Amino acid sequence: MGKQPVIAVVGPTAAGKSDLAVDLALRLGGECINTDSMQLYRGMDIGTAKLDETERRGVKHHLLDIWDVTVTASVAEYQRLVRPLMDAIDVPILVGGSGLYVRAALDDLEFPGTDAGIRAGLEAELAERGSGALHARLREKDPAAAAAILPSNGRRIVRALEVIELTGRPFSANMPSYDAVYPSVQLGVEVPRPVLDERIELRVRRMWEAGLVDEVRGLLPHGLAHGRTASRALGYAQVLRFLDGEWSEDQAFEETVRATRRFARRQESWFRRDPRVVWLPFDAPDLLRQALDRVET
Repeated sequence: MGKQPVIAVVGPTAAGKSDLAVDLALRLGGECINTDSMQLYRGMDIGTAKLDETERRGVKHHLLDIWDVTVTASVAEYQRLVRPLMDAIDVPILVGGSGLYVRAALDDLEFPGTDAGIRAGLEAELAERGSGALHARLREKDPAAAAAILPSNGRRIVRALEVIELTGRPFSANMPSYDAVYPSVQLGVEVPRPVLDERIELRVRRMWEAGLVDEVRGLLPHGLAHGRTASRALGYAQVLRFLDGEWSEDQAFEETVRATRRFARRQESWFRRDPRVVWLPFDAPDLLRQALDRVET
């Protein structure tokens, strides 16, 4: 286990987490560990706001660019990779907005196995009947899990039903707890919603200007459109629909802004539920000092 509590910088997208994490790493001699599920993918740089080498300012960053875009994201695999890193680094600083990945790193979270036959049957049913029908079944079998999973999230509904069938236990029994395996200081970067909405639109505009459409086009030969997780990433999913001729480029842009704002609200709700997160104002002139005070107490 690390020599001191693990630092985690969390919060919604476009809040400024990455810069604060680098500032902390430089001050404390730490190293950053990515907890953004989409920054795990190679080649997905612009649309995930991955820091480039200059922006990292010499700070070592771990768990970036480790998966091909055809790989389906696995929180269990991420947990297997992240914990040895946290053990080995003197001052590990988790940074990213994928709440389940943060919890997989820090908390007592176990992942049941899979069964290819059960999974295939459920996926066939999903394709035939739609996610709504499967969500209704999940609501009967495990109301707590159904309340936590959006009816449109077919992939997570299938996984929940698979685990129930496989283990005979509710899927919600495996859902994140606040039982820590690693002591942590969790710093939430807080941005008022109207300001965050503006920041998100500006970020998406800058991504477009930086060449997001070309990035997506360049990933097509690598199988992006067939990647179960990567093809659904914010920005990438919308650009794929533009490249398929389904939407205009303006539509793809507007839908990316809209979807990112919705996602940011879900992120904030997730982190707000965790009583351990200490929220710091994004625009405080002494933000780093406030963060250091929390880490050092």
